[in-house]
Amino acid sequence: MNGLSALSLRGVRKSFGTIDIINGVDLDLVPGERHALIGPNGAGKSTLFHLISGQLGLSAGEVFLGDQKISGLPPDRVNHLGLARSFQITNVFPGLSVFENLRLAVMRQHGLQYVFWKSIARRTQVTRETEELLERLRLAGRASTPASELSYSEQRSLEIGMALASRPTVILLDEPMAGMSREETAYAVDLIRDVTQGKTLFIVEHDMDVVFGLSDRISVLVYGRIVATGTPDEIRANPVVKEAYLGEEAA
Repeated sequence: MNGLSALSLRGVRKSFGTIDIINGVDLDLVPGERHALIGPNGAGKSTLFHLISGQLGLSAGEVFLGDQKISGLPPDRVNHLGLARSFQITNVFPGLSVFENLRLAVMRQHGLQYVFWKSIARRTQVTRETEELLERLRLAGRASTPASELSYSEQRSLEIGMALASRPTVILLDEPMAGMSREETAYAVDLIRDVTQGKTLFIVEHDMDVVFGLSDRISVLVYGRIVATGTPDEIRANPVVKEAYLGEEAA
């Protein structure tokens, strides 16, 4: 394993019965890079994220977070070690305010329950961290607003903030721009670029303008295999990628 990698996949496989969904993926993410995973529908992108984050068990292979093997660990342990992810579907508590959603996420990081606080000092620390997250997410003016009343892009921003509350070194975002307007997408890209500074980002996204504009490197997954990894320019020019996925979008 490359000791310089933030996230390493070695021979990762996942089968359901006789069907191979992920078929021997090897990949290294460099610390601090923004790395996109693209591919046609059904390529196995979300399944690969499930395997990395512990939602699914591997059929074979290993996953490392830095020098720590995380394959086989439950999702909460993987998160505690420094990997956070968001899902395709917004995963917030709609009946709670923006502040309360973020506070719950911060409390989990501190090992606190919702009702019982260990000390006034810990309560002050949680409040301070929650307020800092609100500012970073540009949601301070919406702190008391129920999450259900946020716009779609604001809900996705809140979800990203809840992932950031665990202080991860690696963040997985699964189609964060899905369903957004062009204006909302521009806002979300700007926010993601800002809040992931200094962290390693692994993102699945279908909007090729976002992928090529945000990513340092891109990997292409086709039928459960990585067929290419490179810079945006290298991926645009790769004939195998053009044939397998990009087509006219590479032009």
